[in-house]
Amino acid sequence: MSLEKDQEYNKSNKNTFSAERRNKLSTMSSGLGKLPPQALDLEEAVLGALMLEKDALSAVIDILKPDVFYKDSHQKIFEAIQFLFQKSSPIDILTVTAQLRQQGDLEMIGGAYYITELTNRVASAANIEYHARIISQKFIQRELIRISTEIISNAYEDTTDIFDLLDHAEKNLFDIAQNNLRRDSRKMDEIIRESLENLEKIKDKVDGLTGVASGFTALDRITSGWQPSDLVIIAARPAMGKTAFVLSCARNAAVQFNKPVVFFSLEMSSVQLVNRLISGETEIEQEKIRKGHLAEWEWQQLHSKIGKLTEAPLFIDDTPALNIFEFRAKCRRLKAQYDIQMIIIDYLQLMHGKSDGKSGNREQEIGSISRALKSVAKELNVPVIALSQLSRAVENRPGGSKKPMLSDLRESGSIEQDADMVLFLYRPEYYGLTEDENGRSTIGIGEVIIAKHRNGETGTVPLRFVGKFVKFVDLEEDFSSPSGNNPNPFAGISPSQDFEKPSNFIIRPSRMDDIDDEPPF
Repeated sequence: MSLEKDQEYNKSNKNTFSAERRNKLSTMSSGLGKLPPQALDLEEAVLGALMLEKDALSAVIDILKPDVFYKDSHQKIFEAIQFLFQKSSPIDILTVTAQLRQQGDLEMIGGAYYITELTNRVASAANIEYHARIISQKFIQRELIRISTEIISNAYEDTTDIFDLLDHAEKNLFDIAQNNLRRDSRKMDEIIRESLENLEKIKDKVDGLTGVASGFTALDRITSGWQPSDLVIIAARPAMGKTAFVLSCARNAAVQFNKPVVFFSLEMSSVQLVNRLISGETEIEQEKIRKGHLAEWEWQQLHSKIGKLTEAPLFIDDTPALNIFEFRAKCRRLKAQYDIQMIIIDYLQLMHGKSDGKSGNREQEIGSISRALKSVAKELNVPVIALSQLSRAVENRPGGSKKPMLSDLRESGSIEQDADMVLFLYRPEYYGLTEDENGRSTIGIGEVIIAKHRNGETGTVPLRFVGKFVKFVDLEEDFSSPSGNNPNPFAGISPSQDFEKPSNFIIRPSRMDDIDDEPPF
């Protein structure tokens, strides 16, 4: 063979080899020809250990379930072991064999001989928990491959709705994490050490706040702020000022305390909410801002006062008909990007439990939503505040009192159960009650009734409702002052409450008391 022909032959073989190698690499990269992640030897060892020692299952009962086993026969054997455990029956070769025979699965798994062989593969259950975790990890890997394959397949379909695909993918991934990645129990010394570290951090705090401040002095004194991982339900009848109250809380946390807050508004648009914030911040009437009828000095006041509001870490999401999966995904992203410290939902009954918006029993759906909100609060370690409507039972209640009670919550069973705090908003003026039982005026007064407080005391906190600015302020706050700041150093403290006044303060009676017929407040 000539040199020229030899070079041509080598070049041809090289091209053939390259093509074969490319095809092989392509096949490997696509996942074809690969075995799914598995650990059959560990599955056999774990099943054998479960039949050797009676207490072995207690160590892995929260790690293993039938689906995590790769072989169908191993799934059947574990189902039989699990059934015996639930009946408090002994678990050994004979009882498991008898149970499999009763289920009609004994021949399918390989007969009694295979059961005996499993116990011969392991000497004891010493490392069963470690082996079980490896089996669980292999199952998670298989699930991730399955979900990824589905996503790839659906992504190529032109008829697939991209938002449904995103929601479905995130739901499947979340289900894997929820069902398989559970936290272990912690020893008492670790928890006490963490508790003492937290006490060291908060001992020097003068205001006594351990959570996100609401900005209302008397309310924060009772709650010590909205606490991390708490689900707070704020309920009221329509027109009581629910949105105004939580919007005031969001503004106070973001502007005064620089805490990142996200506000999910399912009822009002983001522009409407911002208009309310501008009205409260600039103390220009909401009606004027809505119509745009502002005088020249009001325009100047508006531009000079919205600076703090513009820079506040406050995020508003006005997605309508938000479902719980979208909500959870958005909260996670906001927590990762901006370290969100508080989540507000306006309001609970407008959320959907399923991505398709369909549901059966509404009370069951509300129950699943409230449980999911509590789960998000614990997962992200932030307070979640959700508004809720009250039933008409308040309006139809006989007698003069229209104050709401826990039984007035709509779909109240699960909401009341899941919530760490339940607060009611009540304005007597709305029902034509201008005086309370002690003869004091209730005009412009809003009561925050703490009906349930899992980690503290209950009570009623009076606030001032400023209707023209659509906001709540402390009862003693001079909301008509141009600065909008609180001039009273003892704001929020009841006149009947004993407190120690600082030595550099001197309190003198006002001369206006001499010309005012009414007794001083």
